[in-house]
Amino acid sequence: MKKVITTERLPIKLWLDDIEDGAMEQAKNLANLPFAFKHTAIMADAHLGRGPCIGAVLVTQGNVIPNAVGVDISCGVIACKTTSSEIDTETLKKIMGEIRKSIPVGFNHHNDPAPIEAMPDLPYQELPIVNREYQKARQSLLSLGGGNHFIEIQKEIEGVIWIMIHSGSRNLGKQVADHYNKLAVKLNEKYYSVVDKKQELAFLPIDVPEAKLYLGEMKYCIEYARINRQLMLDKVCEIISKFSPWVEFGEPINVTHNYVRMEHHFGENVLVHRKGAISAKKDEIGIIPGSQGTKSYIVRGLGNPNSFTSCSHGSGRTMSRARARNELNLKDEIKKLDDKGIIHGIRTIKDLEEAVSAYKDINEVMKNQEDLVEIVTELSPVAVIKG
Repeated sequence: MKKVITTERLPIKLWLDDIEDGAMEQAKNLANLPFAFKHTAIMADAHLGRGPCIGAVLVTQGNVIPNAVGVDISCGVIACKTTSSEIDTETLKKIMGEIRKSIPVGFNHHNDPAPIEAMPDLPYQELPIVNREYQKARQSLLSLGGGNHFIEIQKEIEGVIWIMIHSGSRNLGKQVADHYNKLAVKLNEKYYSVVDKKQELAFLPIDVPEAKLYLGEMKYCIEYARINRQLMLDKVCEIISKFSPWVEFGEPINVTHNYVRMEHHFGENVLVHRKGAISAKKDEIGIIPGSQGTKSYIVRGLGNPNSFTSCSHGSGRTMSRARARNELNLKDEIKKLDDKGIIHGIRTIKDLEEAVSAYKDINEVMKNQEDLVEIVTELSPVAVIKG
């Protein structure tokens, strides 16, 4: 932990020194919520978000906040170790080309819906948004999405090849998040909530029907995103096997970083909202990706109670997407990746949104959370597909 802010209703525990003013203000808003529990934890990759900052771990009693999970419910990362130690550049380019043909990115999706058997089972509970979006969700299964989502081929220091994929619940999660945030806003207005609407922290009391529906739909999105990542990994493995039939693939690690769940902390059963943070219980294996030009890490949790057994979900942004487009130099950012021999997709000004310089220094992020996780494996990017 780097420092503790004690000027608000509850303490704010931070794992970084350089938090931007807007994100700090959002952290203070969380600490002043009347139903927030114990303290607020802000991870090493924190930056400005909607409502809570990205990298916030908010723990509450009796209320759930849709915006403290965010619009990409269950966005997460899956990683898998292979038995290959080398893929030559030409073969790697062919593999990445096949992946692009097989896995839609951005707003694209499949024309034909996935088989119903591939989708998560629908529970007995009525889920209105999931039911409304079900057919579209079938078309989006086995697709990457946009923004900072990625498919990477990576390499250990020892040379062993890994596969890593970052993706979430696609448009399904956004529809669920937006619907229940709007319901929360209406309910808070109706009952004259003490929480300022401008803070975008509208909440649902856990015992109202709307909260139960949100939690049910969120759980479905979590399973949908988990399956989506696994299906994409399976497809990448299948493509690699076409070029290297002898390669075997290890057990995948599949983690999520946007969700809320009931946990036990400091003697109480509480709701832990992780928005841009992953669980880091004692000995729990996690994934912390860097930018497309820097290292990613497989980590083991240390179970630190001060972070509610959490850690960062990545390196975190240093600038907004608009600022990255306006301020970064395209040639310079391309050169940074080319000099490392990374096969990448930065071609236009728009691509600067995901340039290396738009992100924090992952080495500093990892150093700032040495009390939360220990590094198991370091991975360097070899080839990248960005959403």
